[in-house]
This record gives sequence, structure tokens and C-alpha cells, in this order.
Amino acid sequence: MAVTATTPDTRPPAAPSRTGAAPVTAALVLLVAALALVDITQGTAAVGATEVWKAFTGRADPADASVVIASRLPRMTAGLLVGAVLGIAGTALQAVSRNVLASPDTLAVNAGAYFALGIGAAFGLSLPWFASSAVAFAGGLAAAAVVLALSGLGAGTVRLVLAGSALTLGLTGVTEGLLLLFPRQTEGLYQWNQGSIGQSGFDGVLQMAPIALVGLVGLLLIARRVDALALGDDAARGLGVPVRATRVTAVVLAALLSTAAVTLAGPVGYVGLCAPALVRPLARRFRGFTRSRGFLPAAALAGAALVLGSDVLLRALVPADVAVSVPTGVVTSLVGAVFLIVMATRVRDTAGATATERLHIRSRTRFLTVTAVLVASAVGVAIAAALLGDSKLLLGDVVNWAQGRAGRTVTFVLDTRMPRVLAALFAGAALALAGTFVQAVTRNPLAEPGILGVSGGAALGAVLLVTTVPLAGSWGMAGAAFAGAAASSVLVFGLAARGGYQQNRLVLVGIGVAIAASALISLLIILTDPFNATKALTWLSGSTYGRTLPDVVPLMAVLAVCVAVAFARRTELDLVSLDEDTPRLLGLGLARARLGFLALAVLLTATAVAAAGAIGFVGLVAPHAARALVGRQHARVIPVAVLLGAVLVCTADLVGRTVIAPAQLGAGLMTAAIGTPYFLYLLVRSRG
Repeated sequence: MAVTATTPDTRPPAAPSRTGAAPVTAALVLLVAALALVDITQGTAAVGATEVWKAFTGRADPADASVVIASRLPRMTAGLLVGAVLGIAGTALQAVSRNVLASPDTLAVNAGAYFALGIGAAFGLSLPWFASSAVAFAGGLAAAAVVLALSGLGAGTVRLVLAGSALTLGLTGVTEGLLLLFPRQTEGLYQWNQGSIGQSGFDGVLQMAPIALVGLVGLLLIARRVDALALGDDAARGLGVPVRATRVTAVVLAALLSTAAVTLAGPVGYVGLCAPALVRPLARRFRGFTRSRGFLPAAALAGAALVLGSDVLLRALVPADVAVSVPTGVVTSLVGAVFLIVMATRVRDTAGATATERLHIRSRTRFLTVTAVLVASAVGVAIAAALLGDSKLLLGDVVNWAQGRAGRTVTFVLDTRMPRVLAALFAGAALALAGTFVQAVTRNPLAEPGILGVSGGAALGAVLLVTTVPLAGSWGMAGAAFAGAAASSVLVFGLAARGGYQQNRLVLVGIGVAIAASALISLLIILTDPFNATKALTWLSGSTYGRTLPDVVPLMAVLAVCVAVAFARRTELDLVSLDEDTPRLLGLGLARARLGFLALAVLLTATAVAAAGAIGFVGLVAPHAARALVGRQHARVIPVAVLLGAVLVCTADLVGRTVIAPAQLGAGLMTAAIGTPYFLYLLVRSRG
């Protein structure tokens, strides 16, 4: 199924005025200047506006002058530069892709840079500053190229955001796995990834400024060509514009600007998304902003205002000693999440299922064969997971343990290992069933609980408990995860309710909530002590380490109930996944049915996250593979997807705890490594 384009549901704007651009630009300059002055007066030291003025006039106490010159002024200057270059980069990416949701974040530029630097740090590459910048640039540019190629330029907002979000999840998961495996080599990289304008000083600003200038000048030189692309590829070619060369040049320059910002302050999220959106209404009213040469400087000012405004707001609302530890990127990511949600509520939904998918039915013999193979695979993987690990056992040891006749050592090993095996099996099954519900409701094979923000909400609830009540038990963890999933789902479903939970709006709102949850999780991890931070990161990687049988019992109960309901309501699930009209003609309340199935998906996701941590992509891969194997009838899809999910997560957990033993990788990292390429493959298949 192809993900179709969405368009803003707005009226045609009036003709822009010839005058007024200069006063608006002057007002933006004054706003940025005011925010910069306020930012300089904020900090942990008791140095206010009076002391800052004295420092600039040479009459301040040496200690106060040192605070202003060595700390606050570089922070403010970095905020100006980072905001400006991200605003320009986002404008360029949106112009060449003709997509209002393109940005360094949605194109995975930041995640690519993070991944490239993580690889270098993990393998002990001690590079000079300029070489590190080149590594970050290469990673960011490669990620942007992959997303743009797979999403299709101008193919619609949902496809681009899905591609960027999936690649970001995968790259970030692998990078955070490196952080867990190489804690000493990658020390400080997680905090750096959240984006802080106060970490480089004047040296970093001076080194990045020429790169930013090159990017800006380059974009201004090709501005007329970029403007021609807005008319369409054929019209641009008719005007003599080399379309492909212009796009490649603009993307490279935007990646260069983004990398300059990342190198200077880490990934400061979603400024490149929001800044052009703030200027776009001005372009509808004032002709001076309709061309790139006027739009780019205005977007730079808007970006600078966003970054400095976020820093000022953070320090105004949070005590100074706490604010110094909170990265600016957390605040800007929250702002970007709100913006994405607002944009999602304004899109016109045009997606629908295709006839070829509706008629795709496999034979009963194939279904029985696939089911038998998967049952055998699940049993085989479970046995292998019980036998292999830091201590290798024989099958007879397991039989003796089950009969209560095993020795003390074998009993200890299996008492700790079997709950992990069960947690992996049932968590995979629960996530696969949740993904089946989500894909049926949204009629989108690229949707899953993580993309809808449900997994993020569950993870936020659990991390909040881990960082505040480290000794909380399994039922407390399950309750916290369920509360987080319930809160996020209420927000997502409430905002997407207009029009009956239509698919594109639901997906975009869910991604916005997932971004906000991720930012809050980062904030909790940064502010907690190192022990709880490591514990939270380990849990977020999808680890089954330390699980006990009581941790698995809630998951088993919820899975049993939801499987029974799914089979009982399989006909409704088939109807919901068809189209908008057929269920209504047959008397099915479509909105009510969607909400019921989504509620079951929330319950399954929350209990799975509580039992096995954050495991991504299972809800994407298992249902899609099940439909490819046995067709679209949910009476067949449900058992096959559940078995596939169980096998996938149990295998990932087994590989993660044996391949580099005694060190371990979380099952979530392994599924991300598998799920990201599969997701991108699905995007390639659905480009038509």
C-alpha cells in the first residue's frame, strides 16, 4: 500500500503585499537582540544585567567579567549561530523536497551524525576537531540521502516523516547500544546528543562560523534555481534549471549547515522544522519573503529566536543549578513535537487501501504449513535460549529442572534464565498483536505502536519510575508503563479523533507524541544519578536482564485475553482494515471499532514494555510478514503474527546475550538492527 500525500487544509492566501518585509525583518532582529540580552543575564552565578553592562564597559569585577566573557557570551553566540544555520538548513530542505515537514531531524541528519561519531568513539578513533566534523558531516549527509531517496521527493509528508523516523530510531538504537558496550570510550556522548549551546565556547563558534557562511552563501547563489523548483520539475527544466544538480547541491549545503550546528552544540532538535513554518505565514502577506533570498535570512532570525527563546524559557522556569544540566535541545524538541502535532491536525487525509491488497488471499494449506513451521521454530528457539548463555546446559538439565531434580547450580541458572526466555517470547507476541491491531485500524502497513507514540509513552512512564523509585517491583513497573501508555494514547487518539481516527493524521500525531516522550526520557536520564541512568538506558535497549516470573505474569494474562478478543472480533478487524465505506454499509460503527482495537493495542504495548523494556519494530515486521505469508484474513494473520513476534524477540534476546558474551546487547537493539532495513525495504516497495 502506498502512503499517499497529505496537504494542509487551508484556504488560498491573498496576494502578498509589496511592502512591509523590511519592518518585519527589523522586528525579528530586535526580538533576537532582546532574547540575546536576556540570555546573557541568566546563569548560576549572581551576575545580573548591571554586572553584564559593567563587563561590556570594562568596569566590572574581574570575576563577574570572567563569567560574562568566558561563559555566557559564548553560550549566547552559539545559540545565535546554531539557530540561524538550522533555520536556513530546514528552509533549503523543505524547498527542494516541496515538503513542509522536511528538516534535519525528519531527514535523520542528526541521527546520522550521532551514529557516525558513536562508531568513531566506540572504536577508539581519536580524531582532531576538523576530522570529527567531517565524520559527522558524512554520517548526516548519508542519512539524508537515504531518507530522501526512499521517501520520494515531493511524495507527501507522511512518507517522509515515516522514513526519517524509522531511520532515526534504528540509528539511535544502534548508537545507544555502543554507549552501553563501550561506556568509557563514549563517555558524555549521550548528553552531547541532546544538544546544548553551552558546551563549546568561543573556539567552537569561531571554527564553525566559516562553515556556516559557506553554506549560506552557497544557498543564496542557487536561490533562483531553488525558487524555480517550487513551480514543479517540468517547469524548472523548461526554465533551464538543472533539477537534479540543484537538489543535490541544496541537500549537501543543508547537511553542511546541519553538521556545523551538530558539531558546535550537538543535535538541537526541530529548529529546522519550526523556523521556516514561522516565516511561511509572512511569505503569504509580504512579497519580500516569497523568494529564497528574502526567506532564508528571515528563517535564520526565526531559528535564532527559537533557540535563544528556548534557553531563556528553560532558565526562567527551572532553578539555575538544574537548568545548567538540561540541554537546550530537549526544550526545542518539545516545541517541535507540539508543532508537528498542530500540523497533523490540519492535514487533509487522503489515504486508503488498494484493491490488490484487499484481494490478496493465500490457500489453507499454506497457512497450516506456515503455522506448523513457526510453532516448531518457536519451540526450537525457546529451547536454544534455555540452553545457551553465560553457562551452557544440556537438554537433560532442563528436564531435570522441570521435574525439580536438578542440582543447585543448574537450578540457579534456569531460575534466572527461564523468566528471560518467557519475557522475550510473550513480549514479542504481544507487540506483534498490537502491531496487527494498529496496522488494521490505520490501514497502513508502515504503522506500529512505536510510531503511534504508545511505546514512547509506556517507556516514559517506566523510566520515570526507574529514575525516581529505583527499587520499584514488577507490578509497579507494569503500572507505570501502562499509565504512560494510557496517557499518550489518550492524547494521540483525542487529537486524531476528528474524522474518525483517519490514518495519516493518526500517524503524524503519534510521531509528535513519540518525539515529546523521547525528549522527556532524555531529560530524566540526564538529571538522574549515573547508576539510575545506566539502568534506564539498559532497560530502554529492550533488555530482559533480571526478569523474574512475577514480571511475566501480567503480560501472559493480558496476551491471553487480547488473543481471545482478537479471534472473537476477527471479522470486525477484517472490515476495519478494508476501507471507510464497507464497514458502515454493514452497520459497523467504524470510530467505535477503531477505538476499541487501539485500546487493546495500548494494553498489549504497555505490558510488553513493562516486562521486556522498549523493543521497536516488532509491531511493524511481524504483522506485515504474516500478511505476506498467509494473506489478509485476520483469522490467519493473528496466529502467524503472534508466532513471528515471539520467534523474532526471543531470537534477538538470545543473540544479544550470547554473541558478545559476557557483555550483552538488549533485544530492542537487535530488533532495531533487523527492523530498520525491513522498514526501508517496505518504503521502496510502496513508492509506486
